[in-house]
Amino acid sequence: MVGGFWEALPSGTVQDIVDASLRGGINWFDTAEVYGQGRSEQVLSATLTRLGKKPGDVVIATKWWPTLRGAASIGKTIGSRMSALNPFGIDLHQIHHAWAFSSIQAQADAMADLVQAGKIRTVGVSNFSASQMRAAHAALAKRGVPLVSNQMLYNLLDRRIESNGVLAAAQELGITLIAYSPLAQGLLSGKFHDDPALIKTRVGPRRFMPKYWPSGLARSRPLIDELRKVAAAHGVTASQVALNWLVHFHGETVVAIPGATKRTHAEENVGAVGFTLSQEELRRIDELSRPFL
Repeated sequence: MVGGFWEALPSGTVQDIVDASLRGGINWFDTAEVYGQGRSEQVLSATLTRLGKKPGDVVIATKWWPTLRGAASIGKTIGSRMSALNPFGIDLHQIHHAWAFSSIQAQADAMADLVQAGKIRTVGVSNFSASQMRAAHAALAKRGVPLVSNQMLYNLLDRRIESNGVLAAAQELGITLIAYSPLAQGLLSGKFHDDPALIKTRVGPRRFMPKYWPSGLARSRPLIDELRKVAAAHGVTASQVALNWLVHFHGETVVAIPGATKRTHAEENVGAVGFTLSQEELRRIDELSRPFL
């Protein structure tokens, strides 16, 4: 689940979302210090504790925010991260993006220091290009620490990681790609195609993006129609088909972190892996989403 929304939700709603996720077999939660300035981490920890979870029951991923900072702040801020998530440990600590007042080598060294000090278990990155990911992988390798993941924007309406070298590099190096926004902010559900007036309810600048324009909706309509056709055959939703394709088409390389703002979203996300797409279904969805490579 994506922690960025939690600080804006009532605590009862957050608990419902986390509870539904846990009941469905999800035991991995992603957050970041920049989500609510640490509030998301605190809410996640408190919610898991109320639900009776203990350290070791779940996997926690968080992120260091590099903007206007240098690598030294990785070590300086880890205490705050650990305190916010207490009693749960940090299983995966990620560099949120590649732009900082320090080199990738320096950031990798700071992360490796935390691993060797026992403060975090593993290291990941987020929004790193293929070359930046390779640099981080090489820098960590010098310290005997693997780069385990790169969190990237990836969905059927944005498949750029397949054409810009990120996917190929991840497969070569054995790095897991964590897909954020895997449902394209709800576009892959088809609800905006059915009722374009809903676009006006979108918060922030997203509603002005070309994919929400009439021409953008028309461009993605053939894919949405196919997702619905496949969904009907399996007794599931278009969103579930989109998620299923994402985590299976490239073998074991891609995992997804769909967000949720209500319990039903979490339950739908859980159900996305409860069926198997045929090779023909995988191929057809691939074909219709290729304009978005």
